[in-house]
Amino acid sequence: MVKKLLVILSAVLLLASCGKKKYDVYLFIGQSNMAGRGDLLPEDTVAIPHAFILDGNDEIIPARAPLNLYSTIRKRVGMQKINPAYNFAKIIAGKSKNDMLMVVNTRGGTALDQWLKGAPTGTFSLSETDDPELDGQPMPSLYDEAVRRAKIAMEHGQLKAILWHQGCSDAGPRDVMSYLDKLEDFVADLRKDLGVGEEVPFIAGELPYFFSGSRFFNQMIRNIDEHVPNSAWVSAEGCPGNADSLHFSREGQMILGQRYAEKYLSM
Repeated sequence: MVKKLLVILSAVLLLASCGKKKYDVYLFIGQSNMAGRGDLLPEDTVAIPHAFILDGNDEIIPARAPLNLYSTIRKRVGMQKINPAYNFAKIIAGKSKNDMLMVVNTRGGTALDQWLKGAPTGTFSLSETDDPELDGQPMPSLYDEAVRRAKIAMEHGQLKAILWHQGCSDAGPRDVMSYLDKLEDFVADLRKDLGVGEEVPFIAGELPYFFSGSRFFNQMIRNIDEHVPNSAWVSAEGCPGNADSLHFSREGQMILGQRYAEKYLSM
């Protein structure tokens, strides 16, 4: 009798696991150009077929721009627009038997040092948040939130790639010299704490060519594979920018998203 009950229970658990939806999980992290500052069009707010995102309450919902709206570390809602994850999703979603589940958790103006494991957290500022009650309150750790939210998404599927776009805050000559060593430690910590190995690609992007501090950074990031196993970079050449000469325009973001997608597919 006990043996028969165990067999029935095993069958029920197997059916339950088979019925649970599986996703391909992608983690997008970095600063403002990963958050997205390109103009939004009305059609961008339509859900992307086969693409889902973890919202601010860690629930799975259909993915629609602005994707960084659901970041737990973002700045004001009005600053979140088109980012490279949008066109990446439009190209990649539907190419696998599984739907896509994105974790987009970025914050503009952040340096690599702020993303490192164990880095001290800052505080929310009234000039950068929609919630006056958050003014002066401690901000969640950028690293810890990326890991925490990615792990929640990974309960529903397998992590396929980590996409990183950051660097305008680290474009100075001294920062560039130490950047890849820090990035190497950062990626190693991420992979370890997410319980994945080097089989998960890490893809970084160049800074905008129109940004005055991009030249030395872009030369440096092209050597990423010498420091980070199974990594690659995507070019920002020819990606147009906004009038601020700092952020990619909508067209620039769409090009960049396509290049991230093509690089991921090639890996």
